[in-house]
Order: sequence, then structure tokens, then C-alpha cells
Amino acid sequence: MSYVTAFWVGGLICALCQILLEKTKLMPGRVMVILVCSGALLGAFNIYQPFVEFAGAGASVPLLGFGNVLWKGVKEAVDENGFLGIFMGGFKASAVGISAALIFSYLASLIFQPKMKE
Repeated sequence: MSYVTAFWVGGLICALCQILLEKTKLMPGRVMVILVCSGALLGAFNIYQPFVEFAGAGASVPLLGFGNVLWKGVKEAVDENGFLGIFMGGFKASAVGISAALIFSYLASLIFQPKMKE
């Protein structure tokens, strides 16, 4: 049942973003920034963690989850290192996810041999 919950929650987030893209004049980059900032804000108000516990990967994989991870990393780093934690916490918290995305996308490019559009 947790797979079904993750699927419909993640799908709902994606559908809302698609509606936002089609019904407004916002560019995709701005929508992505809105999602990351919203995830960080919801994390700051302790709203996002119960949502992640309910929806699992449906809430932690989209960009909202990335914003929440950045917030948690910054919060922990500030508690440990003070003001300097603002600058290093997000990098420390998200390094594994970003590294995995880079490694797997590189491996996919080796397998599928992408070509430039002309």
C-alpha cells in the first residue's frame, strides 16, 4: 500500500506543477525554484516531515523533498558550526543525492550514447 500512496502523492505533486506551468506564464526554472523554496519553508515549519512519513518516496523524491533536505542540513550545520553552517549545511546534506544523480546520468550516457540536436 505504501507504493500506491507514494505513486499518487508524487503524481499529484507533478500534476499540480504541470497545471502551474500551463495556466501561468511561469517558466520551468521558476517553478523548480518555487518547489525547492516551498519544501524548505514547509520543513522550517515542521509540516513537511509528517508528510514524508505519510507519503514516503512520493514526497521525498520531488523537488519539494530536495528543499526539505537542504533545510534540514542547514539547520543541523547551524546547530553544530554556528553562522558558518548556513553555507555548508545544504551541501553536506544533499551531497549523496547529487553525486548519485551525476554518476547514474553519466553511466546512462555511456550506455545510450546521446547525440546533440542539430
